[in-house]
Amino acid sequence: MSAIERKVESVVVFRIDRRSGVATYLQIVRQVEQALRMGALEEGDRLPTAAQVAAETKVNPNTTLKAYRELERAGLAEVRQGAGTFITRTLAQPRSGPDSPLRTSLTEWMRQARAEGLTGQDVTALFHAAFATAYPGEAPD
Repeated sequence: MSAIERKVESVVVFRIDRRSGVATYLQIVRQVEQALRMGALEEGDRLPTAAQVAAETKVNPNTTLKAYRELERAGLAEVRQGAGTFITRTLAQPRSGPDSPLRTSLTEWMRQARAEGLTGQDVTALFHAAFATAYPGEAPD
């Protein structure tokens, strides 16, 4: 296993919510996009194979291939025959990286919310309410 594969496997852990109402392939696409926005995935990184994703998430490998084709159509990834699927560009903004002040503040807020007894569902509800106030008319991904 190469260093890039180890990096991607530790960074991209797909979590499939079968009750969300969002198609499984779209959940994979959105999680890759989020990793790109956060700078966790970068140009040149190799995504896990469809078989690896299927083994970890219990989804059909064709579902992952559909997600990867969607990423390719969006210009975010490319399939290299016999080599795998690779990221071709990033969505990260310079201020949104893992060490950004905004992310640090949000992480601290999350720790405080947890310490005060808020559940993940409570935090999600607060996020959606705050998002609706800050971005009226837009739906969070």
